[in-house]
Amino acid sequence: MKVILNEYVEHLGERGVVVEVKPGYARNYLLPKRLAYIDTPGNRKLFEQEQKQWEETDLKRRSAAEQVAAGLEGVELIFERRASEKDVLFGSVTTHDIAAELASRGIEIDRRKINLSNPIKELGSFKVPVVVHREITVTLPVYVVRPGEQPVTSEPEVEAEAAVPPGEPAEAGPEAAPEAS
Repeated sequence: MKVILNEYVEHLGERGVVVEVKPGYARNYLLPKRLAYIDTPGNRKLFEQEQKQWEETDLKRRSAAEQVAAGLEGVELIFERRASEKDVLFGSVTTHDIAAELASRGIEIDRRKINLSNPIKELGSFKVPVVVHREITVTLPVYVVRPGEQPVTSEPEVEAEAAVPPGEPAEAGPEAAPEAS
């Protein structure tokens, strides 16, 4: 089934592109959410009429997203969590926790816009990408520490998706060095 995309749809295309999709996907997802129109001459005219209004709306959304991104600059999130001796958390830090912390600081971000593939389950510093607009992504530093401790910011930050698995050493200490003979 051919449809005209009315909004940007990830892995499908930009607004205005005519794409071929399966009929069920169009009927059950794209059409009810008004993400697409069925490709007909009448709908093409309707799309062209809405194009100018959409450009103005997208410009407003982008400028609002730039303001939110500017507000996120310099924001560091620190979460205090209990952890085992091997620095594995007894709980985790999720997108919900990050969104709640940002909301307490007056920055409203939908938790689905926070790109954290898996919850953070260990102590350390992480870089968490936040998609404010489809073209604007901000990386937030997130520190997970034990209660009462201060984050160590001199350590290299770890990407949240590529965190070191629990139980593996983050770096070798002097006791791991081979002895000279």
